Amino acid sequence: MDYLYLHGFASGPQSYKGQSLRRRFQALGLDLAIPDLNQGDFSHLTLSRQIAQGVAWLGDRSAVTIIGSSFGGLTAAWLAQHPLTQGRIARLVLLAPAFGFLDHWLPRLGSEAVAAWQQSRSLSVFHYGDGVNYALDYGFVTDLQGYDQADLTTAIATLIIHGTQDEVIPVAASSAYGIQRPWVTLLTLDSDHSLGDQEEIIWQAIAQFLCLTP
Repeated sequence: MDYLYLHGFASGPQSYKGQSLRRRFQALGLDLAIPDLNQGDFSHLTLSRQIAQGVAWLGDRSAVTIIGSSFGGLTAAWLAQHPLTQGRIARLVLLAPAFGFLDHWLPRLGSEAVAAWQQSRSLSVFHYGDGVNYALDYGFVTDLQGYDQADLTTAIATLIIHGTQDEVIPVAASSAYGIQRPWVTLLTLDSDHSLGDQEEIIWQAIAQFLCLTP
């Protein structure tokens, strides 16, 4: 079994959550791969590009478990749906997955800002991984608009962990996703989007779900 971690939007492979999980896996003698989904060009990031990167990483691997955080969780769900990965993704662990990302993010930006972004094709976005602002191309939006979550129908055992105090992606988004998919287990925790104060509980849930033992 190979293990893959997909970091969130405007984050990177050195994120605390990813590296913390990597150390947990290493303690069990397992490797957790954490590719850089920015690919040195955050400005032209799209969901399609992240999915393609994930497909390329899977290559000819026969069995993979994917852990995805936020936008990485959304990417993981779509990777499981991709025709080139069928039968090879064993399980998914989605941490505060970004279901309905545009529905939650664009209203916070405001209609005027979104219209300006569409016209100029450029929006300044703070990148937490690099600690700087980048100009994100509007293609990020148009690409994401081409995906309909109703098409996520591949039945793969999935654990979703989501905070009830999440103000970025409300827990209701994960609840709505799981209620229509019997292969999904939803664990809610009293936490925010980062889930940073639930590290031990999250690890225990992941270890149990993936049948990882010391």
